[in-house]
Amino acid sequence: MARRRRKKLPTEPVAATVESISHEGRGIARLDGKTIFIDGALPGEDVMFVYTSRRAKFDEGCVTEIIKASPERVEPVCPHFLLCGGCSIQHMSPESQRAHKQSVLVEQFKHLAELDIPEIIQPLTTENVGYRRKARLGVRFVIKKDKLLVGFREKSSGYLTDMNVCMVLHESVGQHLEELQALIRSMAAYQKIAQIEVAVGDNHTTLVFRNLEDLSPSDIELLKTFAQETGLHIWLQSKGPDTASPLWPEESQLVYSLPDYDVSYEFLPTDFTQVNADMNKKMVKQAIELLELKKDSKVLDLFCGIGNFSLPLAKSCEQVIGIEGSDVLVDRAKQNASNNNIKNIEYLAADLTKEIPVEIKGIDRMLLDPPRTGALEVVSRMKEIGPERIVYVSCNIATLARDAGELVKNQGYRLCSAGIMDMFPHTSHVESMAVFEKV
Repeated sequence: MARRRRKKLPTEPVAATVESISHEGRGIARLDGKTIFIDGALPGEDVMFVYTSRRAKFDEGCVTEIIKASPERVEPVCPHFLLCGGCSIQHMSPESQRAHKQSVLVEQFKHLAELDIPEIIQPLTTENVGYRRKARLGVRFVIKKDKLLVGFREKSSGYLTDMNVCMVLHESVGQHLEELQALIRSMAAYQKIAQIEVAVGDNHTTLVFRNLEDLSPSDIELLKTFAQETGLHIWLQSKGPDTASPLWPEESQLVYSLPDYDVSYEFLPTDFTQVNADMNKKMVKQAIELLELKKDSKVLDLFCGIGNFSLPLAKSCEQVIGIEGSDVLVDRAKQNASNNNIKNIEYLAADLTKEIPVEIKGIDRMLLDPPRTGALEVVSRMKEIGPERIVYVSCNIATLARDAGELVKNQGYRLCSAGIMDMFPHTSHVESMAVFEKV
């Protein structure tokens, strides 16, 4: 059977009036009865756009000209915003970004769980530039341009953005992309570096170079010299995360702290930690306040990672039990508890989709911080655990709303409040927090 040929996209700009905005921050317009999602457009605007794809049920496009601007429109902080896929809503004022994210939260609870949020928690906010402390940067040599690129992918594309600065990355990296490009281009293995993982602590910045082949002694020296001149720590990773190890200096340990609770954390650049350190401080504080701990409270901290919530929790209650699926992160959490001389925490490694391997009698508080897939297997067993109060921290509103529906409809809880945390300014990504009480 012959393949159906794709129709050529119109090349001339088309006029449209934008009616609303999608969850991911694209303007929504309608032409000839068909929906069009337009990158860079805001509700109420008249724009010119070009088509980027046409499908059976909807089309996609990108703004080329703003004819009538929305009052919510601002000048993007980054010169690469229109092309780079790292951010999607820099053209929207920070206040409007947060209002949009809050409306998505309310709509998803209503749509997916048939729940109204009784009380909206005020959004948590931080600086909206230089906030990003974790990132994975692509590396690619483009033969046609004779140029080595380091950065994020273009919008809706597998290509890397040709960029010399990133305004949302921590300044130790975001303001020095050209130096990184020059460094890698000077290496013999410049086509064998696949990516760079960025991890920033309170003490220094680490770059993990993913090298697809062993590096020559001269390339090793280039990396060491760069590290010594810049103060950046450099690691190499030949295969999976367990192969990552420091190149320079030989002893390299990242640290972050939560001063409100007088705790600090050691972590590796390949460990999961929150992207936005300032937001993390505010998030932990709010979660602990919302748990309404008593001195004799026993708290179950599920998906506990390296102890981000459980260490400060332990300073305000009788006992904390932290459970995490990764043995590596559990070992790190135990070490962090020991380093901080916190002794009323028990850490366990377990697959929480299958079991909670502890005696749950007496647990009166629960902190949930699951991955994007949510915690349905846990909340479906909440009658067995029976905490009086639950604080659910989420990086995916859809799975949070789904799990909220299960807690309220089937597990004997009521939704008290929910709100967003602007962990990723200028992006459509929404972090949120919800509070539940046993009925």
